[in-house]
Amino acid sequence: MKCILFCENPYAFDILAPIRDVLKEKGHDVLWYLSEKLRIEFPYPKENNTSSINELNEYKSDAIFVPGNEVPHFLRGVKTQVFHGLAGEKKGHFRIRHYFDLYLSQGPYFTDRFVELSEKFKDFKVVETGWSKLDTYGKNSTIYNADKDELIEKHKAKNILLYAPTFSPSLTSAPFLKSEFEQIASNKDNLILIKFHDLMQKDLIDSYKKLATKYDNIVFIEDRNILKYLLIADLMISDTSSAVYEFLLLNKPVITLKARSPKSAWDNIKSADMLAERVKYNLDSDPFAEKRAQIIADYHPYNDGKSSLRMVEAVENYIHMNGVPEKRKLSFFRRYKINKMYK
Repeated sequence: MKCILFCENPYAFDILAPIRDVLKEKGHDVLWYLSEKLRIEFPYPKENNTSSINELNEYKSDAIFVPGNEVPHFLRGVKTQVFHGLAGEKKGHFRIRHYFDLYLSQGPYFTDRFVELSEKFKDFKVVETGWSKLDTYGKNSTIYNADKDELIEKHKAKNILLYAPTFSPSLTSAPFLKSEFEQIASNKDNLILIKFHDLMQKDLIDSYKKLATKYDNIVFIEDRNILKYLLIADLMISDTSSAVYEFLLLNKPVITLKARSPKSAWDNIKSADMLAERVKYNLDSDPFAEKRAQIIADYHPYNDGKSSLRMVEAVENYIHMNGVPEKRKLSFFRRYKINKMYK
C-alpha cells in the first residue's frame, strides 16, 4: 500500500508519526506531503517527502492520512480524516466538507455524531479507532519522568502547572491571565510552564516570554512537542483548547477560563481573578475526578497504545471492501476551492 501523510501544520507531525511507524512495520510505502512553510520544521528530513502536488499525483497513492480539514479531491487514494484534536465543541469539528472517504473517530462521543452524518450524506464511512497521537500514553506514559524530576529539583518546586491555551483570538485566555500567573508564581512551590500553540499571536508570545524572564519559576517552552509537558504536568490551565482533552485523558485536573464546552469535567472559572485560589483547591482536592472518568470513556477509552494500528487496519479493510478511489466527487464550489489551494 502506498500512503501519503498529509501535513499542513506542525501539529500534524506528532499525529502522523505513530501511523508512519505502523505503516513501515507492515511494509507499506510512505510519502510525507509538507506545505512549503513546513519544510524548515520537518523533524524527519531524511524520510521520503515532497511539497509538490504534481509529485503526489504521480505517486498514485492508495491512502492519504489527513489531520486537517482539506485534501485535494483529485489525488488517488482513500482520503482518511484522522483529526487534529479532541475538542468537539469547536466550530466546524462536525462539519462535513465532503473531502473524505473515511473518518477514523477517537471514541463513542465522536463516533455517534459522525455515524449520524454518514447516514445522512451516504458518501463516507466511519470507524472508531482511537487517536494516533495518544498511543504514547498507552505505550510509555513515564517516558519523561526523569525530565520532570530534573525540573522539580532545579526549581525547588512541588507542583508543575502547564498553561496551554488555544490561539484562536475569540477563545484564548492569554490576554487575561498574565497578572494571575504573577500571583501564582509568588508561591515557589509552583513551577509554571507556558506552552503556546504554533499559531498564537506574536504580541502575546512576546508578552509571556518577557514574563518568564521576571520569575525563576515561570518557564516559556519553545519545544514544539507538547506531549512531553502534558505527561509531566500535575495540573493544566487552559481555555477552549483541544489540549484540555488530551490532558484529561491522563486523569489529571484542569482549570479553564470561560471554556466553551458541552461537558463539565473540569473547573471552568468565569473570572480570571479566581485562578490562584482554584489552582490550590484542585491540587489539594481534585473535585472533578469522577466526571473526568466519564469523559475518558466517551472521548478516548483506548489506553493500549494501538490506535495507530487500528487506523491502518481500518484503511486496509476499506480498500479490501471498496477498492481504491481514483478521485473524490465534489461540488463545483469545493473543486474550485481545492484547485485554487493546491495548484
